[in-house]
Amino acid sequence: QLQLAESGGGLVQPGGSLRLSCAASRGTLAGYAIGWFRQAPGKEREGVSCITNLGGTTDYADSVKGRFTISRDNTKNTIYLEMNNLTPADTAKYYCAAEYWGPCPLAVPSGWGQGTQVTVSS
Repeated sequence: QLQLAESGGGLVQPGGSLRLSCAASRGTLAGYAIGWFRQAPGKEREGVSCITNLGGTTDYADSVKGRFTISRDNTKNTIYLEMNNLTPADTAKYYCAAEYWGPCPLAVPSGWGQGTQVTVSS
């Protein structure tokens, strides 16, 4: 069974950038579509972005289009989320999840990591 782990979060000023990583702590990402999600206190979890197994299809929430870029390096078994021009509204705990040969957006995500905190504040 696949288990994911997120990293790369931290404290950043508005307008700054971060790159999050999602790697398999158990299993391999080969064949899986990967989605990034986030949840802020008091709010529902929302989908941020996703990428299919071969990277041919990507999707972004309207709130992050033009600012975030998802990519994958299958040789490193890692998915990235490059976040640019961050605003306080991006503050949340970010998670990744997977679906074997899944669509974008994911229909049945699994293998959730523990999340990585992103805080955007001056």
